[in-house]
Amino acid sequence: MSVALIDYASLPSDERDALGAAVAPLGNLDRVLTWGRGLEAPCGVDDILTLDEYTHDVVMRLAENRYLVFDTS
Repeated sequence: MSVALIDYASLPSDERDALGAAVAPLGNLDRVLTWGRGLEAPCGVDDILTLDEYTHDVVMRLAENRYLVFDTS
């Protein structure tokens, strides 16, 4: 399963492409957390938003004023 990056921040194309390639193989939450811990500036879960009993958004701070949100179910 490939994760698609949806860019709501209007990132520069080179940054968007690099981030899209980085998140593409993160098909489950374990991979997301392992990837986040392995970054040069490690990031973890900043918040978990419960949308309903089956769906959650996992929010990770990637950098100052920059977040990634992973939709999980």
